[in-house]
Amino acid sequence: MSRVQLALRVADLEGSIAFYSKLFGAEPAKRRPGYANFAIAEPPLKLVLIEGEEGEATRLDHLGVEVEDTAQVNAATQRLKDAGLATFEENDTSCCYALQDKVWVHGPGAEPWEVYVVKGDADTLAKETDSACC
Repeated sequence: MSRVQLALRVADLEGSIAFYSKLFGAEPAKRRPGYANFAIAEPPLKLVLIEGEEGEATRLDHLGVEVEDTAQVNAATQRLKDAGLATFEENDTSCCYALQDKVWVHGPGAEPWEVYVVKGDADTLAKETDSACC
């Protein structure tokens, strides 16, 4: 099953975790320093919270579609290229404490979208999350 991803950059990570836990009736599926994600079953949503600067308003970081396997990422990549969209591919990349394959495109308002698969958990990775990573 695929699900839409919404990644938000938030100033108050703990407050945001508390709010979204109440909103969706679920606790985060993963928490790391400066990072949390929720795997919501209904509606199918991957909500990612990335710690931003203190005092900064919450803002959209990026959007995405989580798919089940690399074949689906590859199919999306080809479909997007065939549609004439500029793509950026990342394979076997460490992001959000996970090993992922992904393809990026930008919407008409410059909003970044990714189609990605999580291939495995990478808790042993010490890589920091940045704005290009969910």
